[in-house]
Amino acid sequence: MKRVLVTGGAGFLGSHLCAALLARGCDVLCVDNFFSGRRENIVHLLENPHFEFMRHDVTFPLYVEVDEIYNLACPASPIYYQKDPVQTTKTSVMGAINMLGLAKRTKSKILQASTSEIYGDPTCHPQEESYWGNVNPIGSRSCYDEGKRCAETLFFDYRRQHGMPIKVARIFNTYGPRMRPDDGRVISNFIVQGLRGKPMTLYGDGKQTRSFCYVDDLIEGLIAFMESPDDMTGPLNLGTPEECSMNDLARKIMHLTGSATEPTYNPLPQDDPHQRKPDIRKATGNLGWTPKTSLEEGLKRTVGFFQQDNVWKTSV
Repeated sequence: MKRVLVTGGAGFLGSHLCAALLARGCDVLCVDNFFSGRRENIVHLLENPHFEFMRHDVTFPLYVEVDEIYNLACPASPIYYQKDPVQTTKTSVMGAINMLGLAKRTKSKILQASTSEIYGDPTCHPQEESYWGNVNPIGSRSCYDEGKRCAETLFFDYRRQHGMPIKVARIFNTYGPRMRPDDGRVISNFIVQGLRGKPMTLYGDGKQTRSFCYVDDLIEGLIAFMESPDDMTGPLNLGTPEECSMNDLARKIMHLTGSATEPTYNPLPQDDPHQRKPDIRKATGNLGWTPKTSLEEGLKRTVGFFQQDNVWKTSV
């Protein structure tokens, strides 16, 4: 039985990944320090004899025996990664060093969960993997953007210097059940505001676009990438190529939540990208992967989860 380490395993993506790996017959070690992850995300897995949880901060070395590593540890929403920006950078950079050191010692294949944020406010559209990005190195989002960019550098330097089997996945906006209601991401914000009957908060003119991938599709892409040949290192975009403006997204969620309150408009935050859309031709061509869940169906499932999870009633 393959033993797989998932750092950040109690987070939104990590908990779904742990469940998917268990379903595939893996022995899963979930590591998280609960900075942004939630125990509730993994409580249903604790009785599985092939699941183990360890509370640990990846900025410190970890001494375990594993066959594969998915390095997802890092807060991914602006509210959480800006709460302690120095720790965010340390988690991305020192966490990458520690996990790469573990992979080197155990001769494990390792996947880095990178992000579309490494493209910054892109000057090309859609974004393909060869694009180097347009990132502000000293802005309020830089702790996350530049931390992830440095982590990618470390992964490829370990590959060049030590011949290690690495995978670097650039994850675009992902949503679904187990998102935190207080994480500040646009879909969770809109759902909570809609369920509370409050006006949805948009920024700028609401015409900026994002591409939203349902979590189940994203997890399938991550696992397919990990299982691909070792010479397929990436970086590899994973996300949906279907764009949606913030105005359209608000209307869809207003309909699903039964909200009749008109949105409000605030100034754009610093360095907020105007467009974000992945070019996924590499993932489709090399993995045979493409997202299957429509935005309408995914939003319906996500709203249903929030309606069942009473946390949204009391969260900020």
